[in-house]
Amino acid sequence: MPPATEREPRVAVVVDWLAQLGGAELVIREILAAFPSASLHALFDVMRPADRAAVTARAAHTSFLQRLPRIGERYRRLMALMPSALRTLDVRHADIVISSHHSVAKGVRVRPGQFHLCYCHTPARYLWDRRDEYLADHGIRGTKAFVARRVLDQLQRWDLRTAAGVTRFVVNSEYVRERVSRQYQRESRVIHPPVDTEFFTPAASGVEAPREPDLYVTASRQVPYKRIDRIVEAFRDTPARRLVVLGDGPQHARIRELASGAAHIDVRGEVGRDELRAWFRRARAFVFAAEEDFGIVPLEAQACGTPVVALGRGGALETVRGAPGEDRTGLFFDDDRASVIRDAIDRFEALTPAPTASACRAQALRFTAERFRAQLRDEVLEGWRASRG
Repeated sequence: MPPATEREPRVAVVVDWLAQLGGAELVIREILAAFPSASLHALFDVMRPADRAAVTARAAHTSFLQRLPRIGERYRRLMALMPSALRTLDVRHADIVISSHHSVAKGVRVRPGQFHLCYCHTPARYLWDRRDEYLADHGIRGTKAFVARRVLDQLQRWDLRTAAGVTRFVVNSEYVRERVSRQYQRESRVIHPPVDTEFFTPAASGVEAPREPDLYVTASRQVPYKRIDRIVEAFRDTPARRLVVLGDGPQHARIRELASGAAHIDVRGEVGRDELRAWFRRARAFVFAAEEDFGIVPLEAQACGTPVVALGRGGALETVRGAPGEDRTGLFFDDDRASVIRDAIDRFEALTPAPTASACRAQALRFTAERFRAQLRDEVLEGWRASRG
């Protein structure tokens, strides 16, 4: 094999796992598009074929976790095995290792001289700042919760230790850059994730097509920190406004119960991308109450020309323009109480001038896949060359 200075460097992409299609998986798709010859490595791969095809056609090299029965249902209860499973992923052939990390991927074993760039979606929140929510979300209580906390303590120490094996960190937002600095004591550069602006588009009739003035939409995996329950509570007492709730998850039954008896609230469950886009195109605004590390869904809504009413924390501050002006794309509220969300909707409806579909679309176009691939490729190759002296 010729030396790496005379050829395209060999790249290995390491991901936590491939279980369902979400924001992290869409970033993986673009990482693989930026490095089309890269090998792909994951702890396990149980994605549905249609979802898998939306990410990549290449096969993933997996760990022994792949052979465990029902791993797609059980993996969150097997976190203690993941450091050992990562050590079985063989990336020794690569000059460059890119880890797409939101849980454990950055802990992959690298050899001396390899350049390891970690694209960090977030330091794992179940290790650092959302343990109680994580355990409750997965029904871990009593003695099991006590044992789980001891395991999480060990994993947190391992997580901090493996940060030293990363040559360079890239993060998805300024918000995560601060967390990486605080929790790993490492500097990083921000490259915002991509939004699929070719799929999420305004209606064919034009970006300023009429909206349904009483219709609001929210869409998310229904777990506690997303605060979908607070959004439903905010709309319960405003029957002149309609709310469509899209998504599924552990809180789905609770959300349906909260919406029961309110004919103007439609809890529809999980929907495909075509239906999601159709609701964005119709809605007056998208409502978002989570403190996210980045949050791709508000950008998907804006790509369809839809303004966003969002909690003014986390990544939303980097994706939604809330200040007055022609480029305004939404409005922020200060906390996630139902009364505050309801007041924010009142203020949004009173905005003069209102955010335009054109401004929303222009904001989303700052986050294209082409931009992401170019920035990531430049960062990886510049860092690799610098590491070689």
